[in-house]
Amino acid sequence: MLIKVKVFPNSQKEEVVQSDENTFEIKVRERPVQGKANARARTLLAEYLKIPPENLWLKKGARQRNKIFEILAERIMREPH
Repeated sequence: MLIKVKVFPNSQKEEVVQSDENTFEIKVRERPVQGKANARARTLLAEYLKIPPENLWLKKGARQRNKIFEILAERIMREPH
C-alpha cells in the first residue's frame, strides 16, 4: 500500500494530519539535514498507523517535501511464533 505524505520540516510542533485515506501531512521539528526530517516523519507516521517503523519504506521523495511511503504488508501480516 502506498501513502502520500507532505512533510513540513523545522516546525514549531509535531503532528500528523490525515487529509484523505492515503494522504497525510506531517509536521516535524527536525531540519531537513542528513535525512533527520525523513526519519522523524517515518516514526510519527508509524506511530499514527500503529505499525513498527520498519514496516514503512520511503519509496520516493527523499529530498523533496512530497513523499511516497510504502507499507510493507508482508511484515505486517507475519505473526510472531
